[in-house]
Amino acid sequence: MDVKVFRTFLEVAREKHFGRTADNLYITQAAVSARIKQLESFFDTSLFVRDRNAIRLTSAGERLVPYAENMVRTLSQAQAELLLTKDYAVQLTIAGTPNIWDAFLQHWLSVVTDDFSGYSFRAEILSQEQISRAQIERTLDIGLTFDPMKSDELVCHQVAELELIMVCSTPKSALEAMSSGYVYVDWGTRFASEHAERHSKMPPPYLRTSNGQIALNFILEKGGAAYLPKTVVAPFIESQQLYIVLEQESWLRPVYLSYRADAASLEAIQKVENLISATEPESPFVIQQAGDAL
Repeated sequence: MDVKVFRTFLEVAREKHFGRTADNLYITQAAVSARIKQLESFFDTSLFVRDRNAIRLTSAGERLVPYAENMVRTLSQAQAELLLTKDYAVQLTIAGTPNIWDAFLQHWLSVVTDDFSGYSFRAEILSQEQISRAQIERTLDIGLTFDPMKSDELVCHQVAELELIMVCSTPKSALEAMSSGYVYVDWGTRFASEHAERHSKMPPPYLRTSNGQIALNFILEKGGAAYLPKTVVAPFIESQQLYIVLEQESWLRPVYLSYRADAASLEAIQKVENLISATEPESPFVIQQAGDAL
């Protein structure tokens, strides 16, 4: 089955319109219909309910969506890797959660690409659940998360440690910072339980977010406090846009690297792991530039 058929199916499922799908894929509407009919004939079932003014997935179509996504993603990665073999010995796909990228991976990526000649890298931002699933499905080589992976198919090691410090837009005590304008950032399961224990009597946070960059931008613009990586906030502390809440203890958050135990590029992955373990966390380049400008 041609992968174009599955791409067309996914586009129709997204647009719910054959005409817009044809425009998006630069093909005729007749070609879209033919591809969907080919797929329905192959599975011997209807994938869409065709109403006069709308198209929607049948229950069979809904069940096909994740398989089609996985097939398109896998074939695209295979195609990219085969095309790269002329110029690169290995291509590695690396993913981390948004907070991992902001606090650690952005700097690390520049280090590793300098040290590994003959390698090509693909970088992705995914949730921990997506990272686990992609590794099990063999579409992701290296995953980095704040919580360890729990799967017999995956190897998981701690490779770094990030220091989270409470910062505030104006000099305040810990009690004042937690009582008004506090932004809670989700730094993983362990952080959530420790935070609940450490701050059991605090009022509800002003804002909750899973992204440290959102918290940083918010308190810089609107004021407030949050636990953020020391590497990220250092330039803003130096410029006195943010202040450390001195009497509040910092948090050390482990960073875990995972990969398949039977990965095809195991030797390359382990070399990357060793480099990550030896790399000290630093501010991302954009943050460093912001600090220099200030």
